[in-house]
Amino acid sequence: MIKIKYGIRLRVTLALAIFSTIIVGTLAISLYFAADDIEEAHIQQIIEAEMNHVIFHFRQLTNFTPQVGSSLKSYVIRNSKEESELPRHLRDLDHGLHKIFYHDEETRVLVKYVDGTKFLVAYKIGFHEQRQREFRLLVILSLIGVVMIAFFIGYLLAGLLVKQVTDLAERVKRLLPANQSGQSLVTNNLHCVSLSQPGQDEEVAQLARTLEDYQYRIMRMLQREQEFTANISHELRTPITTILTSCELLLAEQNLSSKTYARIKNIEAVSNRMGEQVQALLFLAREQALGTMEPVAIAECVFDAVEPFCEEMYQKNIFLDVAIKSGEVLILNRQALYTSLVNMLRNAVQYTEQGFIRVSYSDKRLSIADSGIGIEPAFMPFLYERFFRGSKKTQGLGIGLVIVKRICDYYGWKIDVESSPGHGAVFHITFP
Repeated sequence: MIKIKYGIRLRVTLALAIFSTIIVGTLAISLYFAADDIEEAHIQQIIEAEMNHVIFHFRQLTNFTPQVGSSLKSYVIRNSKEESELPRHLRDLDHGLHKIFYHDEETRVLVKYVDGTKFLVAYKIGFHEQRQREFRLLVILSLIGVVMIAFFIGYLLAGLLVKQVTDLAERVKRLLPANQSGQSLVTNNLHCVSLSQPGQDEEVAQLARTLEDYQYRIMRMLQREQEFTANISHELRTPITTILTSCELLLAEQNLSSKTYARIKNIEAVSNRMGEQVQALLFLAREQALGTMEPVAIAECVFDAVEPFCEEMYQKNIFLDVAIKSGEVLILNRQALYTSLVNMLRNAVQYTEQGFIRVSYSDKRLSIADSGIGIEPAFMPFLYERFFRGSKKTQGLGIGLVIVKRICDYYGWKIDVESSPGHGAVFHITFP
């Protein structure tokens, strides 16, 4: 079913068209029914005039013979013989006005008795009926024409009335925190888009001033947020980089014991994970692109994402099955896909004590299945909420799936899940 959007312009147009229809329709209905009375009065006037004409001339000349026309016929009946000579449908009529239908045509007959003489006037009203039908048709066509003209003119007038509002709406679009190129519109001098324009109506100008004030406050808030996240990003990444560099130098030394080597590798892995969490948290805060669009080999990206969990999977005796052909390539953001895979694989490893993790791809649909504890049906509505965890026995902040959902929404991917308690879970990402 098609849904019609009732904007301001269409509402004003409909209001004007309905108002015009009511006014003109009332007048048309009045004329429609008044036409009956007008024609009826006209018919009676013609018959009465003809009857008076015949009676007057008969009194002047007793052997007066009325002229007979095609529609209007007059008769003077002096005796029963003349009565029998009348047309069959006009015989034996009493005094007064009669309606007679003869050969599907209505005839009005007026009968009067004056001094023992019968006078009869018969008038076929087919001409009046035709004229009445034509008039009614003209009224209906005029009503339809007025409605169409009212709608057209109303649409034009409504365009003039709401033009200032639509212009203001176009300028409000510039209030977005980022333009199409992804560059921030918030600068150090807080340059705001001017919404007030010369010649605006007072109501529109007042709305524009209110939006300008709101825009300024939003710009200030965005500027503080960007400065804060930039500082946090710098302050967190600098020590992480230092830790990773130190780990590389320590691992390059000779004669390291196996215990020391394992501890350094653990520090390196945790530092890499911390860097990924910082990147993901910044994405949640800013919702900005994680990189550029490029051809990405799906299988290669999956193996890169699963590498940090290989040791834990080995310890849990979890079998990894990657059912993806080496030639499968998609044009997308590699960092976004990698981050999504890392978070989903981390969940799969955390919630699976033994069994398998299977990653497959077909028809632009990437699936990650595990044989873990599954997801309770009551937890499904909260799956993508911050800090929600399906089990308190596992580690983590509860933002992994939140990050995946934000990434999918940002790039137009579709994520859905199939799960039942005790039988694992399957997450699907469908690419457009």
